[in-house]
Amino acid sequence: MDPKLLEILVCPLCKGPLVYRKAAEELICKADRLAFPIRDGIPVMLEEEARRLPADEEV
Repeated sequence: MDPKLLEILVCPLCKGPLVYRKAAEELICKADRLAFPIRDGIPVMLEEEARRLPADEEV
């Protein structure tokens, strides 16, 4: 994931910062507890494509 792209990407819902999880190929919004997938190097920033993080999963 390009570090410059990470600097400008925000959560589409709350406009908060995202955390990159390299191993899972996801961008995590801690505030909304959502994981946005990265497919073929492209972040999919759609709420309906995001995975809800369970309460017991660390962010």
